[in-house]
Amino acid sequence: MMEIRSATFVVSNTDVGKCPRDGRPEYAFIGRSNVGKSSLINMLTGRKGLAMTSATPGKTLLINHFLVNDRWYIVDLPGYGYAQRGRRVQEQIRRIIESYVLHREQMTCLFVLVDVRHSPQAIDLEFIEWLGENGVPFALVFTKADKLKPGALKANVQAYLKHLEGQWEELPPSFVTSAESRLGREELLGFIENVNKTLQQNQQK
Repeated sequence: MMEIRSATFVVSNTDVGKCPRDGRPEYAFIGRSNVGKSSLINMLTGRKGLAMTSATPGKTLLINHFLVNDRWYIVDLPGYGYAQRGRRVQEQIRRIIESYVLHREQMTCLFVLVDVRHSPQAIDLEFIEWLGENGVPFALVFTKADKLKPGALKANVQAYLKHLEGQWEELPPSFVTSAESRLGREELLGFIENVNKTLQQNQQK
């Protein structure tokens, strides 16, 4: 199990060209507004106020880098699909997301967060499809698992994955999480640790 010894905020910006240039692997988190992204980042790092949580959806309009254990980054990306925003802001966010997701070489895996309480939403499915078309490595993270009883939770996850099976030859890795109960923390950090180890081994060859 990976131990989080340090997690520090490094930089916020809207320009991918100004992201850190130290070549460390980056694990980015994205999802619809209000999916629980900041809470999940805080739960993973064990730092309560690291990522700003807000009751108002759509507060993150920046690419936020957090350095973990001086070895890898968590990247908090703007949430998509918040209808209350004007078209100009929506377009700006789309550009930020696209430029990071498609052109950031250090991005090792993109974690796409979906609220496990809801059936598959068109906006999430379209985004996932777009990732597939562009060959972007991603994993699915179901959030807010504590809000459902175990039976309903299992049924919702299975129904979601079954829906994806219609579009995908191979399903992406998936994780069930709760920022409240810390469910899924070990699995997610273990996944990141394994990827980091693989990257290290490949560099040494």
